[in-house]
Amino acid sequence: MDILAFGQKGLGSVYHNPETAMATWHAMDTFRQKGGRALMTLAGTDMKCAGAPLKMTFMLADRIRQAGTASASQIDFFAAKTAIFSVKPVADKVLELWQSLEVAPKVHYQRELIGVDMDKQTAIFRQPETGEQFSEDYDFIHIVPPMFATDVIFNNSELANEKGWLNVNAETLQHTKYPNIFGLGDINGTPRGKTAATVKKSTPVVVHNLIRVMNGQTPDMVFDGYTSCPMLVREGEAMLVEFNGKGELTTTLPLVDPLQPSYFAWYLEDVMLKPAYMTVLRGRA
Repeated sequence: MDILAFGQKGLGSVYHNPETAMATWHAMDTFRQKGGRALMTLAGTDMKCAGAPLKMTFMLADRIRQAGTASASQIDFFAAKTAIFSVKPVADKVLELWQSLEVAPKVHYQRELIGVDMDKQTAIFRQPETGEQFSEDYDFIHIVPPMFATDVIFNNSELANEKGWLNVNAETLQHTKYPNIFGLGDINGTPRGKTAATVKKSTPVVVHNLIRVMNGQTPDMVFDGYTSCPMLVREGEAMLVEFNGKGELTTTLPLVDPLQPSYFAWYLEDVMLKPAYMTVLRGRA
């Protein structure tokens, strides 16, 4: 799909780059002024920041509320698999919160996006098990692309696992076939953890274990698969969701309930973490 198309005729996606994210905001802003039908999608592959499509759904519903066009609006969420998030307590809480919104998203499971006709503003979905296809009209659509490791890993080497990610041991982050290779970041084929928080927490593990291998020793430091996902719920409110590789909820801040929306979590995401995000966007971290 031509990235220049984002922002036009209700087409949006926040994943490609800052420019398409801004174009998506303009498309969403146009949509909320009059309402209509919005389609929010979730890819069937492992994802970088799997919470982003959920955040987008929350924020769209909040923008509609602010614009006063809830009675003229409908939100449909299409998940390619049988869940909207891999950590069940988080998925259950999001679904509960969605139902409390003025425009409550209707969730459709096992609906994988396979095509978009921009001229007709129609999206094509497929049922993964049967191959049956469905056509859905929209006024706004947010696309989440299928995700894999970089091409040098995915297509041109023996380094990838069956899902297309770097085949590493989830605890030591050492490649399962080539002991001199370690993985760091969202390229790793670990059960969870394709976020900046995972990179920060796993970096010392990789450095320690790599040095040991270089010195003829075996890796002995274990990564617990930590991931953090500040889940925006509305403007001024968020949940600070943290969990490990087993999908168990954890918390690094005292007195913070990871499933309780709060202004503090919003402030942490919108103000305190924003400089770090901008640094990453500029390639300086």
